[in-house]
Amino acid sequence: MGELLDKLNALDGAPAPDEPINSLADYAARAFRSASQRLNEAIEAIQEPGMPLDALDRFARQAPLQALAAAFLVGMLVARRR
Repeated sequence: MGELLDKLNALDGAPAPDEPINSLADYAARAFRSASQRLNEAIEAIQEPGMPLDALDRFARQAPLQALAAAFLVGMLVARRR
């Protein structure tokens, strides 16, 4: 995933990480890239085999209707508490 971001940044003409920040837009873009990269790394880490998101993904693929019903019920429980 990092290689893809590097290639996209090169196409953008985005400044390298060690270049000075010239404007608020550059600062916001750099912060967004950093946050999205950390989020992608976290998602990749919990998608590894045996992790909770992997188990949830397998359950949803094996029984999509039951997974939808469970998500609906959880949503109803959360909505009623508010």
